[in-house]
Amino acid sequence: MSETRTGVAGGGLSPDQLREAIASVSSPDTVESPFGRLEFFDGVPRPDTVTTAYDALDLMRGVEVFLTAVPGASLAAMRRGLRAAGVTSPHVIGLTDPRANSNSVNLTPNTETTYGTTFLDLREWGPTVIEAPPESLCVVDDFWFRYVADMGIAGPDHGQGGKYLFLPPDHHGDVADGYFTFRSPTFTNWVVLRALGGVPAMRQTRIYPLSQAAAPEHNRFIDIADEIFSTVHANDFTFFEEVAELVQEEPTEALDAERAGQLAAIGIVKGQPFAPDDRMRAILSRAALIGAGLSRVVAYAPRDPDAALYGSWKNAFVGGSHEFLRAGARLLDARTQFHYLATVVTPAMAHAQVGAGSAYAYTIHDSDGELLDGARTYRLHVDPHPPAKNFWSVDVYDTQTRSLLQVPSTIWPALASSTGTLQANDDGSYDLYFGPTPPDGMESNWVETIPGKSWFQLFRLYGPLQPWFDQTWRLNEFERLDQGASEGSYPHPNDPPGP
Repeated sequence: MSETRTGVAGGGLSPDQLREAIASVSSPDTVESPFGRLEFFDGVPRPDTVTTAYDALDLMRGVEVFLTAVPGASLAAMRRGLRAAGVTSPHVIGLTDPRANSNSVNLTPNTETTYGTTFLDLREWGPTVIEAPPESLCVVDDFWFRYVADMGIAGPDHGQGGKYLFLPPDHHGDVADGYFTFRSPTFTNWVVLRALGGVPAMRQTRIYPLSQAAAPEHNRFIDIADEIFSTVHANDFTFFEEVAELVQEEPTEALDAERAGQLAAIGIVKGQPFAPDDRMRAILSRAALIGAGLSRVVAYAPRDPDAALYGSWKNAFVGGSHEFLRAGARLLDARTQFHYLATVVTPAMAHAQVGAGSAYAYTIHDSDGELLDGARTYRLHVDPHPPAKNFWSVDVYDTQTRSLLQVPSTIWPALASSTGTLQANDDGSYDLYFGPTPPDGMESNWVETIPGKSWFQLFRLYGPLQPWFDQTWRLNEFERLDQGASEGSYPHPNDPPGP
């Protein structure tokens, strides 16, 4: 006689095992959740629970869209801002002459480099040529902020200058010879230009439709350094409108099905208007606030061990991959961390090489673990022989906008070894100061901060050398010089609760 019903033979479940199996696949009649109580009748949701559950799903998906779509929203906002500044077509190239400053709201630019920028419109122009200047560092990213190509020193022309051809996603037919050719998944592409020769070298850049290659028109260069505009994505409901604009313009194939599904779940679908009703609009407004808050957490306090450099210092590019991949898995928090703070995606930034590219580190804490406070004065001691082939710099940013801190004393809130104005100590080290007022006699080594505001900085090494990578040379912590509490101070996480 078979005993499979009792589990003794045949591998079936015993009565106790069957009861355990049923219990594990069943739901209790009441489930407490962060969204409210969920109530069921024998596993079937009661009417009020259906409403609560869909509100919860829409909120969660709205938050998830914020976290995953920050890259796209960032470039939608970038294009809008540059258009306001006069960069209205690929024919127009905006320059920061002589260098970027704090007049506008832009994600963590440096103040040491002349930038050139425009957007390609491969739908309007079709195949498009960029003639990169020699000794340049130029990048093209697609409209979802994914890497397309390096041009110049990090590109296939190796800094000699070259002609690059960018094909739209719907291009069919022959490809012209004589170009470094790349096909983009999107019609819109962001172009970032930097040249070691500065503005004169940047003006050698040419961008034109391939159809005009025989007699290309000269580009128009405009100085946007002193224009006042914003290129930073929204942190409110408008964020979803920025993403919807992108989705309507680009091919459905430009995005993987999973992320497209997240967007569709909240009403962002190509070919359909994004018109949420009052209920959904309220939910997405809340989702944007939560998503922005979570983005600030992963940006300023990342928990991935690879985000830690040493002490309080953090890596801006976690994992060393411009695609934010590790062991075949997408590092979702790392992608949000980077794109919430910064722009430009290229392997040359994600994985710097000895003597080439650039390396980055940032912190929001002082040596006591407290948040940097604009009302206090700090010293950063930079040890002798900073390992930079070219130069090093410290730029100071507003923690709200992630843009250069706007202060009365200067439009360049930064210190750099390339300026020739820093005072070095006798041993070749430097003492840098950050606070509301400069130390006597050290004005050239000081960056002003604002009481009531926090701040952070990026320490950059251009052409990082081996001591940076093997950490035989390390950054020190920000040392607070005034010990009293200030109006803008923050509690230390380990402080006991107040009275």
